[in-house]
Amino acid sequence: MTRFLVGRVVLLVVGLLVASVIVFATLRVLPGDVAQIVAGTQATPATVAALRQQLGLDRPVVVQYLDWVLGLLRGDLGTSLVTKGPVAPEIAQKLGVTLPLAGMSLAAALVLGVPLGVVAAVLRRRTGGAVIAFVAQAVAAVPVVWAGMLLVALFAVTLHWLPTQGFPLDGWSEPGRAFASLVLPALTIGAVEGAVILRFTRSATLSVLDADHLRTAAAIGLTRTGALLRHGLPSVALTVLSVLGVQIAGLLVGAVVVEQLFSLPGVGRMLVTDVGRRDITKVQSELLVLTGLVLLVGFAVDVVHRALDPRQRERA
Repeated sequence: MTRFLVGRVVLLVVGLLVASVIVFATLRVLPGDVAQIVAGTQATPATVAALRQQLGLDRPVVVQYLDWVLGLLRGDLGTSLVTKGPVAPEIAQKLGVTLPLAGMSLAAALVLGVPLGVVAAVLRRRTGGAVIAFVAQAVAAVPVVWAGMLLVALFAVTLHWLPTQGFPLDGWSEPGRAFASLVLPALTIGAVEGAVILRFTRSATLSVLDADHLRTAAAIGLTRTGALLRHGLPSVALTVLSVLGVQIAGLLVGAVVVEQLFSLPGVGRMLVTDVGRRDITKVQSELLVLTGLVLLVGFAVDVVHRALDPRQRERA
């Protein structure tokens, strides 16, 4: 297990390093002069040149990258080219919206996907199972924006149960209002991602239902449902756990769109705004933070999966 953890930590560090190179290089090849954008269209060439020197954009690209990475190692995510303020506190504040949104979305996806996936597998030869599988296939293909609009029309416009947009100015100092403002966005992402999880859960449950150990458990006196609950669901849980590492990336990508749709002050909305302003220092730090979150979740899923799955320990 120690060797496994060391290997995964090395992969995590290498992944972050590669991601930093890709993010930094991609932003540098985009068209447009950042100094010209920050200075404005009326700025003279001398003013633009002075601003480029002030921002350090005239230095070699390798030097700029090394300065950024060394700052990251010290916990400094840089200074915004537009607002001239530090990037780290602002990202930390925005994560206070994005991370709860991702957590609530994941909870909604699991609550919707796992039980319905098991039911769809158990009822595979009945109409109910076919209907659940068909609906999941359709919902998984629905764009997140359209799903959000449908949920807004139902729960906000028609039923008046939930707010449609915004987040309390005081943040989580008003937990009730803050939680209510994230319910619809979380359901929007959770419904689409939950449909994907449902399909994987159904497939894993079908393979377990035909397994020899489940038939043996039924032969010694357990009911089919009891055998599934006692001996089949642990295997299904391991499959779902493996899928979660990929789905978390989908949750974060969905958060970028949903935060725009519901006017939530999270990292995704800030990222879209900063891309439009060509604030490359903030954009590269925001992208690296989101990438780091995805890699950390993948690392955690690998470790938990290794700890819970005896087959992997036996192969090791």
